[in-house]
Amino acid sequence: MTNHLERSHSIVLSGPIDRVFPLFTPTGETLWVDGWDPEFLHPQDGETRQGMVFRTAHGDETTLWACTDWDPVAHRIRYVRVTPDTRFGFVEVACRPTADGGTEASIAYTFTALNAAGISYLSELTEEAFAHMIEGWKLRIEAWLQV
Repeated sequence: MTNHLERSHSIVLSGPIDRVFPLFTPTGETLWVDGWDPEFLHPQDGETRQGMVFRTAHGDETTLWACTDWDPVAHRIRYVRVTPDTRFGFVEVACRPTADGGTEASIAYTFTALNAAGISYLSELTEEAFAHMIEGWKLRIEAWLQV
């Protein structure tokens, strides 16, 4: 078992980059992620920018997030996230336009376990499980793009 892992997976989406990239912001994710309800701590209006801080809850876990890199011109965003009881991580999304007018989104997660529960979580996040999770994102984003 490992206490640290890195995972990445890319998906190609049918929407243009200027429509797709904002879907990876905390506010944008509310449009396609069921139950995603960020509590914005700074700034309280939820404006995505470097230094923003927000909190999410999933089941009985709470996660604190901070945006450490916000480059809307280059279509890149990076977050630091900590789920205090189990794990610390980084999430990075980079988008680029495809030749047919779509968008390739590359999603990378890096996690470090903070304890045995975190190690257990990481052991379940196999490469296949991570790819399956991100492919699930693709399905939900594509469904949203069609409305």
